[in-house]
Amino acid sequence: MSAHPIRRRFAARPADPESWIKAADAPRTDEAARFTARLTIDIAPELRGRIKIVAFQRGSTVADMLRDLLARELPPTTDGDRP
Repeated sequence: MSAHPIRRRFAARPADPESWIKAADAPRTDEAARFTARLTIDIAPELRGRIKIVAFQRGSTVADMLRDLLARELPPTTDGDRP
């Protein structure tokens, strides 16, 4: 009998996900980049697919496209009023 080959995953999950998420990719010099945070949302797979297709068609990334969308829909207030 032959033994089944060991299946290896393409990429393993990090041992410590919190430090992996919080790790900076590269040092940023601009002031606004110092105060960035990761936003996680749950969306349907169909919507995720549509978002990825539109971002690709626009020559952008999903993250950049969603940042622009949120900035446009939620402009900063100058007088401190909350919606």
